[in-house]
Amino acid sequence: MKSYRCRVCDNALYFENSVCMSCGTALGYSRDERAIVPVDERGSYVDASGLVWWVCCNLDLSGCTWLATVEGGQCTACDLTRTRPADDDVEGLAQFRLAEQAKRHLVAELDGLGFPVVAKTVDAENGLAFDLLSTTDRGTDENVVIGHADGVITIDLAESDDAYREKVRARLDEPYRTMLGHFRHEIGHYYEWQLVRGDDRMARCRELFGDESADYQAAIDRHYAEGAPVGWEDEFISTYATMHPFEDFAETWAHYLHICDTIETAGEFGLTAVAPVTAFSAFGDVVAGVWVPLAVALNMVNRSMGKDDLYPFVIPPRVVEKLEFVASLRPDSSSPG
Repeated sequence: MKSYRCRVCDNALYFENSVCMSCGTALGYSRDERAIVPVDERGSYVDASGLVWWVCCNLDLSGCTWLATVEGGQCTACDLTRTRPADDDVEGLAQFRLAEQAKRHLVAELDGLGFPVVAKTVDAENGLAFDLLSTTDRGTDENVVIGHADGVITIDLAESDDAYREKVRARLDEPYRTMLGHFRHEIGHYYEWQLVRGDDRMARCRELFGDESADYQAAIDRHYAEGAPVGWEDEFISTYATMHPFEDFAETWAHYLHICDTIETAGEFGLTAVAPVTAFSAFGDVVAGVWVPLAVALNMVNRSMGKDDLYPFVIPPRVVEKLEFVASLRPDSSSPG
């Protein structure tokens, strides 16, 4: 994440701040400027062009500070959410707030990398929407199935509960599981659907990740019955990535976002001095020259605090190739993939 400062008193700010804790100025997030800006007592902000913006109407509901074009309206990030818990679902709404926070983090990163984020309300066929579902609201004991289909990403809000998520992580023997990680993984399915088109891209994608037409249900059954194949570490970033080419792509995409965001944050806070990852001609140079030494250092910091590694993964050369392909999908990328 970027390092933000109050434009009134220069105090340090955090991405979700709605008020400066130093001077008390009310704040909003300008998506166009990628900046936290001061708003007046009515919640309005006038940008350099004279356009008036308003703090999102969902501030109290989900903690959204993003600016909308209409007074009393919701912002473009909130427009992406198609389904949320009912107003009387107290537990679901508490979980919803945390999920929306992760979603805004995701959208801000995608904006910074230049990936198009278009809501289904704008493009019904190719747009993006989120169903953020609460089991308690649905009146059933069945868990929500996290996934992507035709531009709709479904998230189980129970995953916002640390205890529940850790229980699932341990049961599945995963090294890492977070709400933001779910969003990053599922958005990978969406962008593969949208961006991996054309003979050259499709051929390269199949060369790296495998034939996506392979029976998905059979792959799931095999994965949970037999586990990852012997020697998977040489080809994949995680055991889950071994299940099916779609999952390999989505896992690789998620790690691409993990790496880009963490490097940006480290740079913003003075932990490393490096050009933006988008300035590198080959993402492999980012991995070898920046990410690996930074990840080792961050892992050592975590160990110093008695915590598990921040990044408990090893990136073999084959995965570097996959990461370079994902990086090449940026609209303005010059990477050969």
